[in-house]
Amino acid sequence: MKLARFHINDGPVRLGRVEGDQVTDISEEAGTSLRAILADLPALQDRIAQSSGQTHHLADVVLHAPIDDPQKYLGIGMNYREHAEEARQAGIPIPTSQMWFNKQVSCIVGPHHDVVKPDLSDELDYEIELGVVIGQRCKHVSAHEARSVVAGYLVANDVSVRDWLQKRSPTFTLGKSFDTHGPIGPWLTTDDEISDPLALQMTLTVNGEVRQNWPTSDMIYNIYEQIAYLSQVFTLMPGDILATGTPSGIGAPTKNFLRVGDVVRAEIEGLGALENRVTAEDAR
Repeated sequence: MKLARFHINDGPVRLGRVEGDQVTDISEEAGTSLRAILADLPALQDRIAQSSGQTHHLADVVLHAPIDDPQKYLGIGMNYREHAEEARQAGIPIPTSQMWFNKQVSCIVGPHHDVVKPDLSDELDYEIELGVVIGQRCKHVSAHEARSVVAGYLVANDVSVRDWLQKRSPTFTLGKSFDTHGPIGPWLTTDDEISDPLALQMTLTVNGEVRQNWPTSDMIYNIYEQIAYLSQVFTLMPGDILATGTPSGIGAPTKNFLRVGDVVRAEIEGLGALENRVTAEDAR
C-alpha cells in the first residue's frame, strides 16, 4: 500500500491511497495525519483498501511530505563502502562503528518542494537515501526482530551544506538541517509491498545527468542493524525517520555542488521519486 498526504485546489491536507496514477482520499477512514495511524496501520489496512473516497489524478494534486511531524529524523554517515572510501580520500576517517547525526525535523519538505540554496554557502550537496519509517514504539530491538517495527519506506534526499557540515558544526546537525533540506516522499510505501528493501536500486540525477546509481545492498550496516543499534539508546517512536546512508557520487569530492536552477531527481526502485528545484534564498 502507498499512502500519501496531499491537497487539491488550495484545500486542506488530506490522506490518500495511491494506486497507479491516482490517489483516493481515505481521510474519512484514517484521518489526515499518517504518523498518527502508523501504530494501528495493520488493523486499518482493510478499511483503507476498501475506501471509496474521492479519487484524483496525481497530476492534479500537490503532494506533501508523507510524515511532516516525526519525533526524530536521524541519518547515518558513511554507510556505503564506496562513499566511505570517497570520504577517506578527502581526509575523513572511516568510522569504526555506526555514526549517527540528527536532522532537525523543520528541514522536512515535500517531494516536489523547492530546495533553497542558502546565501551563506556555495557548497550545497545532494545525497539520495532509503528512508525507513518506524511503525511501532520499540526499545532494545534485535536485528532479527527489526523488520517487525518498520512501517514502510520512502525516498529521502539528505541535502547537506558541506562547509557547515565539516567546518562550522562538527556534530553535523547544522549542516544537515537548513530549512527545505529534507525532501522526502513521494509517499510511504508499506513494508509488505517491498520484498527486500536491501535489494533496491537508487538513482539520483542533476539536470538529467546521473550522479548516483547504486543498490541498497552495499550498505555497511543494514537497516535492521541500524534499528538494533539505535534502539539500545532510546525508544523509537511511530513516524521516526531513519535516513540509512548515501552511496558514492556526491558532489563534494569533485566540488560539483548544486547551483540555483538545478533540478535534482532522486528515485528508488518501487518507492517513487522526488524532484526538487534549487532556488535562491532571496527568491522565497
